[in-house]
Amino acid sequence: KYQRAATCLTKDREALLAFYDFPADHWDHLRTSNPIESVFVTVRHRTVRTKGALSQKTARLMVYKLVQAAAKGWRRLKGANQLPMVTEGVKFTDGVIDAKNRAA
Repeated sequence: KYQRAATCLTKDREALLAFYDFPADHWDHLRTSNPIESVFVTVRHRTVRTKGALSQKTARLMVYKLVQAAAKGWRRLKGANQLPMVTEGVKFTDGVIDAKNRAA
């Protein structure tokens, strides 16, 4: 009945399921872009209120300090101990280390 939709899903299957190639602890963080958005909202809100910066140097300093202040409210990454494995290319299946990689 929905041939075009089925074709699109079949074609993009690998990209759609790439989510499961990461540790299960990281899934909450992968599902949201809120940390990125919240930082830029803070910066945009404050820079508009200041009516422009005096120079590029002061603008950079202000943005740096705003991001630094916003970072205090960020929550810690779950599964941070698994980040080195992810960057080394260790394979995960359904959020769990593959049996082949576990012995290594």
